[in-house]
Amino acid sequence: MNRIFLTGVPGSRWSGIAQELENEGNYDISDRTPERSYTDKGNHVGVYFGKGMEFPAMLDTKNLDLPYEKKGKKPKLHKSHEWSLMLSTINYFYPKDGIILIYRPNEAALAWWLEAGGFNIAYPNYDYYKDEQTMAKHIAIQNEAILKFAHKHKLKWKHHHKHYDVLIAKKFPK
Repeated sequence: MNRIFLTGVPGSRWSGIAQELENEGNYDISDRTPERSYTDKGNHVGVYFGKGMEFPAMLDTKNLDLPYEKKGKKPKLHKSHEWSLMLSTINYFYPKDGIILIYRPNEAALAWWLEAGGFNIAYPNYDYYKDEQTMAKHIAIQNEAILKFAHKHKLKWKHHHKHYDVLIAKKFPK
């Protein structure tokens, strides 16, 4: 497995979960730079793909690999809120790679995103979402896509050990 696509809505605590996974030492973390870091409340480290970001959420292998310095054997954990809307495409074009879904209810996710800094954080850039109402709409749309994909593929949800209102589902190749 060369890559794992990780998605969750803003405020789903997915960044902390990504850090936990990466800190286990099994992932390529050569995408981490000081410019790609915000570790106040949000704990965002490494590249985030998406609109208004350094790298767009494009499923092009060159684009996906460009932020990484190393070309080793460890898989890359690709983070994007926008993957939630591309899950079937990811599954089709990257069948030998994994997908991790993070779900947190809409209201709780928005509340945490605002508490963690909202539009005032240094990284990543959330300008695309414009305002709180637009963010709430995107959270709902992305969560719906995540739940729909999980249901279609009969994925099992597990509670995250630190945050019991956060659920994780994984789809890995057989």
